[in-house]
Amino acid sequence: MTENGSDEWDGPDPGDDESSAVMRAVSRQIRLWREAADLTQAELGAAIGYGEEMISAVERCKRLPKPEFLDNADTVLGAGGKLSAMKEDVQQARYPKKVRDLAKLEAQVVERGAYGDHNIDGLLQTEEYARALFAMRRPAYSEEEIDRHVTARLARQSMFERQPAPTLTFVQEEVTLRRPLGGRPVFRRQLEHLLEVGRWRHVEIQVMPTECEEHAGMAGEHRVLKLQDGKTLGLSEAQLTSRLIADPKEVQVLEMRYGMIRSQALNPRESLAFIEKLLGETG
Repeated sequence: MTENGSDEWDGPDPGDDESSAVMRAVSRQIRLWREAADLTQAELGAAIGYGEEMISAVERCKRLPKPEFLDNADTVLGAGGKLSAMKEDVQQARYPKKVRDLAKLEAQVVERGAYGDHNIDGLLQTEEYARALFAMRRPAYSEEEIDRHVTARLARQSMFERQPAPTLTFVQEEVTLRRPLGGRPVFRRQLEHLLEVGRWRHVEIQVMPTECEEHAGMAGEHRVLKLQDGKTLGLSEAQLTSRLIADPKEVQVLEMRYGMIRSQALNPRESLAFIEKLLGETG
């Protein structure tokens, strides 16, 4: 995140008790170590390259300290690694609660299916594409909020590297592969990324052509998650809301729809050829 000296909210989400508890503990430790070193906020800021306002905001839980903030403060205050050790906790607290909850679910997934109808699925997005998407949000996000959301989205992509690898399937509407969000260079790189990921053995990407006359996904995009314990859950998203679906009857409907969508879409081989053709058109 950029350090622009603003006093915009960059702490945990209101009502997020888990993040709030982490940030209170971190803020308290920074203040206690600073006072033990007999330094003012202005003096600590000057020593680690930040303004007094930033130190005050961190100690009041109004701003999240970046990793280099904690490392530099640890050195200057002689904390012996105790402040630096908080970096991972702070990074997790930085992510929106909805993203953390989704990441916890996805950590248990053995199979994930996703149908997307308005943009590329988050697990498939490049950093530049994700940044362009968050920059389009209205009301507008600050640069710090954009960075926070992009970092959280990219962190979820570690799912691709898990062992044993989960089976990941995606069906993307053709329109999501034609709309050049972020501009031509960004979108060209996004298409290249889809081709790369789509060739991995545990990943299948399919395209739903606009000209398809039969379509089981008219109710909107959704995801189906099969977990290690044998449970299957659904996720449905709409404006301002996302809903976790656990009722077996409702999940069964989503599974049925997703299966039909996959059967109506181009198969994975045809889909990669389709994406490659689109990539050629952007050159």
